[in-house]
Amino acid sequence: MSSNTAVRTVRRRTLRVAAAVLIAAAGFSLTACNDSDAASSKPAASSASSGSADSSAGAKDSGGNGANGSDAKTDAKTDAKTDTESGAADEAASPDRTETLADGSTGEIYKLGDQHYRLKIVNDGDVLATFEANGQDAGLDANGMYVVLTMGGEVQSWMGGEHKAPGTFELAGGWTAKVTKVGESHYRAEIIGHGDVMGTMEANGHDAGLDANGVYIVLSTRGVISAHE
Repeated sequence: MSSNTAVRTVRRRTLRVAAAVLIAAAGFSLTACNDSDAASSKPAASSASSGSADSSAGAKDSGGNGANGSDAKTDAKTDAKTDTESGAADEAASPDRTETLADGSTGEIYKLGDQHYRLKIVNDGDVLATFEANGQDAGLDANGMYVVLTMGGEVQSWMGGEHKAPGTFELAGGWTAKVTKVGESHYRAEIIGHGDVMGTMEANGHDAGLDANGVYIVLSTRGVISAHE
């Protein structure tokens, strides 16, 4: 899995990785985006292409004896084996802690680095969803259970309190959200406090989540916003 947000859906639930949230120092200000998947996928594709090109070049340079091509093929196999072993070790690692979520499932929290955490949602031994907060809060609409994983590793989950866009809605903690539909699976929420727009959340192909000074908010790609404190 890349260092950025990785999204996997297993069996019964739909996972959407949350968007980025940046909280400025003056008062409360945030902006969310969700282009991490594209950024994480490009280096891998580039690496694969480079390996293929090097292998072909090696075969030509060898004058038909395939010596260089053989070396490249061996290196590729070694890299693949290393990646597999690394993935298996990661899956086998024990979580740093577990929490019971709002729907009774278990949240397994793994610390991967500074401001980098992974949350696995597990029920009866099945991994229902996995997502990460890496330098930014992450959120998930898990079929009516809303989950926020902060970049500090805190987990909040709840059920209910939904508002369906478009519209302007009063949220927990005194916040107001003005939610509009931008496009297919793309919604924007202006977070308003004391009459001022304090920030914006974007759910564009992936759910967005944030910790707004102790009030946890999820905006989903189906146009639902919910908050909890």
